[in-house]
Amino acid sequence: MIEALYESNCPELKLLARGKVRDLYEVDADTLLFVATDRISAYDVIMKSAVSGKGKILTQISVFWFNYLKDVVPNHLITADIEEMPPNVQKYRDQLHGRSLLVKKVEVLPIEAIVRGYITGSGWKEYQKSGTVCGIELSAGLRESQRLPAPLFTPSTKAEYGDHDENIHPDKCAEIIGKQRAEQVSKAAVELYSKAAEYAAGRGIVIADTKFEFGVDKHGAVVLIDEALTPDSSRFWPSSSYKVGRAQESYDKQYLRDYLTSIDFDMKTQIDLPPTVLDNTLKKYIEAYVKLTGNRPELS
Repeated sequence: MIEALYESNCPELKLLARGKVRDLYEVDADTLLFVATDRISAYDVIMKSAVSGKGKILTQISVFWFNYLKDVVPNHLITADIEEMPPNVQKYRDQLHGRSLLVKKVEVLPIEAIVRGYITGSGWKEYQKSGTVCGIELSAGLRESQRLPAPLFTPSTKAEYGDHDENIHPDKCAEIIGKQRAEQVSKAAVELYSKAAEYAAGRGIVIADTKFEFGVDKHGAVVLIDEALTPDSSRFWPSSSYKVGRAQESYDKQYLRDYLTSIDFDMKTQIDLPPTVLDNTLKKYIEAYVKLTGNRPELS
């Protein structure tokens, strides 16, 4: 097993931010470096433990989807190959190999573009109370995990670490980023989800929902940024065991969430995770990668 990378350390690069999983560096005026560490979070809390190799799997899944979906909307990826990165990045190859993306610098849009194809999670909880998801009224009689008539764009705000993202109505999204941009983001997100969901269905995976992030490049075009359709940003269910009317088995962080629920996690305190939880979480991520791509992830 490779050693876990909880935090990158590249002192000759300008560190811009450390997120829940990714460390972000400025390489030059036009490019950034995204480093996917092995940190894992749930309920917006970063755990004290790391899942060894997780960042490499996330990076490889994102690269797969960036390539597969680039005809739907352009993305910010320049290269994921350390050999093609500048010398001031290559000098940290021991940390960065297999877990880094060199990307174009863009203006980040301050919303998260969530697309739901099935009713589950916070959407199901809201629907049970009010018959709505993010304030959008849905037909009566839907059951847990049921496929929606059409993919639903349900944006959220982008919270600072320590705060929680807030689900918002699409009209609120238009107020934040402008009506035209909101329409572009909604259309792009639904098209990305639809193409990915169709592909995944052929590989035995239901993509219940996913979260995209977008930016605007120097030409004014909307581009896909951050990560794409990973187990961190999506709910992946095995088609073989999918059944309407109940919660589903999953290939994503739901396993960790279920563990935290079982110990009455307070949803705010960083904790250490047992080795079995770390190992089983990694197995879920590997299984998702293999099912989606037909290949084993490169973890060395």
